[in-house]
Amino acid sequence: MSDTTNNDNKNDNNVDNLKEVGVLKVPDLNTNIQFLTIIGEIEGHTLSSSNQKTTKYEHIIPMLIACMQDSKIEGILIILNTVGGDVETGLALAEMINSTNKPKVSLVLGGGHSIGVPLATASDYSFIVPTAAMTIHPVRTTGLVIGVPQTFRYFEKMQERIINFILRTSSIDKASLKKLMYSTDELANDIGTILIGKEAVDYGLIDEVGGFSQALNKLESLIAEKNSK
Repeated sequence: MSDTTNNDNKNDNNVDNLKEVGVLKVPDLNTNIQFLTIIGEIEGHTLSSSNQKTTKYEHIIPMLIACMQDSKIEGILIILNTVGGDVETGLALAEMINSTNKPKVSLVLGGGHSIGVPLATASDYSFIVPTAAMTIHPVRTTGLVIGVPQTFRYFEKMQERIINFILRTSSIDKASLKKLMYSTDELANDIGTILIGKEAVDYGLIDEVGGFSQALNKLESLIAEKNSK
């Protein structure tokens, strides 16, 4: 087979992969870093509307597994711009990212709302650009709820799972997190708080204000530090 044909096949595979997952295949990028994008709505066990941009856990989890198995990949840079979405799926992805034993850095661009908060804190070090926003609010649902006391206890336990994850993956204290989560004077028709850029850092939710270059430099330094050991 000619080199031209091989290149055409690689390009076709890249295009297919970009459409399906949102990233190019790592070996073709000739880099030791896996770039992982989490954008739009976090899609759960049911399909979201076809006109919505979504992040699918069945795409992200195999990519993380591949990163763990690939010796060429030394670090993961997670780029977030998400409105939130399915809580259990988002928390599962956050746990998967956090338990990956390769250096990880996250960067919040635009927004890291709702379940996007634990996804942002799941890495070893986190950045947020000055204009990005993060919405912190309690777990909520829409539609008919049957068995109200039981459902309330279920959501209460789910809320504690999220709170405990954020507390062990960031520097924010429990009192501050709950105060932000249950604030009644900031969101119209809802409770919670919106933090912009440096505010998230001041509360200890995110480690540093910075952009792509700073996040990439930090990841490279974490990789170098791990390799030196």
